[in-house]
Amino acid sequence: EFLTGKDLPPTVSFPIWLTLFTSMFLHAGWLHLIGNMWYLWIFGDNVEASMGSLRYVLFYLLSGVGAAGMQIAVSGKSTVPMVGASGAISGVMGAYLVLFPWSRILTLVPIWFFLQLVEVPAIIFLGLWFLLQFFSGIVDLQSLGGTAWWAHIGGFLAGALLVFLFRRRTVVPGIVTWWERRRYRYF
Repeated sequence: EFLTGKDLPPTVSFPIWLTLFTSMFLHAGWLHLIGNMWYLWIFGDNVEASMGSLRYVLFYLLSGVGAAGMQIAVSGKSTVPMVGASGAISGVMGAYLVLFPWSRILTLVPIWFFLQLVEVPAIIFLGLWFLLQFFSGIVDLQSLGGTAWWAHIGGFLAGALLVFLFRRRTVVPGIVTWWERRRYRYF
């Protein structure tokens, strides 16, 4: 089967650099895919609106390459394949932080034994998220597998820097619809 690669002959090979891009479109399972798509749904539309669709696609791919570069730099000896869009989506989150630091994100927070909906500024939500990734990456340095924490960090930093190259310099009239003006970002 071509989709799984199970029956591909060993002579079929792809350039190694191509895996920097193809790995962004593979996932380890349904929960991995759903989690990534959730974060992309929360943050992606506003970042895309700030750049335009074509710039956004290039920004997304370059954020993913930056994520892979950081992961390779930190754990280059690992033989575990790196899959998932989370590095590129982390780049989208980094761009969101730069563009909309005070936007409110509706977040589900456990308070004692109850779950409470709380509005949190993006700078707090994404700042805590980044610290969680960083410290998880530090703790996981000795391991050669599992979650690609450094890809998340690398993607976030790449996105926070690349947004300055890709965002529109002027606001295009009429680009903001009622749906895009909504106050809450759901999580």
